[in-house]
Amino acid sequence: MNTKGLDNKYIAHSYSRFDVCIVSGKGSTLFDESGKKYIDFGSGIGVTAFGACDDEWTKAVTEQLSKIQHTSNLYYTEPCAELAELLCEKTNMCNVFFGNSGAEANEGAIKFARKYSFDKYGEGRSTIITLIDSFHGRTITTLSATGQECFHTTFAPFTPGFKYCPANDIEYLNKMITDDVCAIMFECIQGEGGVNNLSNEFVKEIEKIANEKDILMIVDEVQTGNGRTGKYFAYQNFDITPDIVTTAKGLGGGLPIGAVLFGEKLKNTVTPGSHGSTFGGNPIASAGAISIVKRIDDDFLLAVSEKSKYIKNEIAKWKNVENISGMGLMLGILTNKDAGEIAKECLEKGLLVLTAHKNKVRLLPALNISFTELNEGLDILKEVIEK
Repeated sequence: MNTKGLDNKYIAHSYSRFDVCIVSGKGSTLFDESGKKYIDFGSGIGVTAFGACDDEWTKAVTEQLSKIQHTSNLYYTEPCAELAELLCEKTNMCNVFFGNSGAEANEGAIKFARKYSFDKYGEGRSTIITLIDSFHGRTITTLSATGQECFHTTFAPFTPGFKYCPANDIEYLNKMITDDVCAIMFECIQGEGGVNNLSNEFVKEIEKIANEKDILMIVDEVQTGNGRTGKYFAYQNFDITPDIVTTAKGLGGGLPIGAVLFGEKLKNTVTPGSHGSTFGGNPIASAGAISIVKRIDDDFLLAVSEKSKYIKNEIAKWKNVENISGMGLMLGILTNKDAGEIAKECLEKGLLVLTAHKNKVRLLPALNISFTELNEGLDILKEVIEK
């Protein structure tokens, strides 16, 4: 039985997979079982920030493998501490909690936003406002935080304590600020919800409300973080200072890792025994992440922005394109064709792209994708969209 047959027989059917088995790759060029080549415009949904089998990442991970692969969090490890320092230096945040995924990071953010409020104000101040079309994870609590009704069906009862505001609706947001609210949680660009940009005015209103009411700002940077939008974190495009930032995906370069970054208000909120994660801050995942974070400097971020501008300028010339949203190398293309059909046709021609809802093609290429790979992929995408 081949890989697809084994998968269909033995793996729970939680994914509608494309009809391809990826076996190897280098950079943004991948290969399937038959040796067919694909240009990768998805980077594992924003995970392989430096592409497949990046030399520096591979070296960092394999060197750590020969030292120690795991200890419990009862002990100190060098990679974990160094990574935390790097993240705080990039963001001016105060300290970090490490977990294994974006969903776990968002769980931690929710948990400690409520703890901060409880410690300071007592019971009855635990509601978190999130945005319609947001996506914060697939655990019961992060599904509850997710502002999409399609996720609020099968798995009830859901965790209470969330209410949902339309993105960019300042008047509606202000009406939702009641005495029970402890935090506002948002993505600067809603990825799974359709690559929807928040307006600068709306984000600034969140900041104003947060400062006036001691309501925490939680920014979900699971997909938008680690250089994806042309800044280290997307919120830096809006000149705000969040109280909590979550991240994952591109941080690990391909290994599971998530992080919750705490600002000044929350630097002492996490106390021994209040939270934990068996694999959080794992030395191997942390070593890989260090090799990623160290390379995302101002020159690198400028190159991300330049590639973004190049892609937008090219796509804007194409027939059947109605709109381009997003920032940096997180882009959504609205066309008058079905996004799923576009993705399927691209796959057949040797290009991997993503979708967001029914009507948007989503691009999340590796941040260091070469212009040769970029142009090869754009040629295929243009052919399919203009068809």
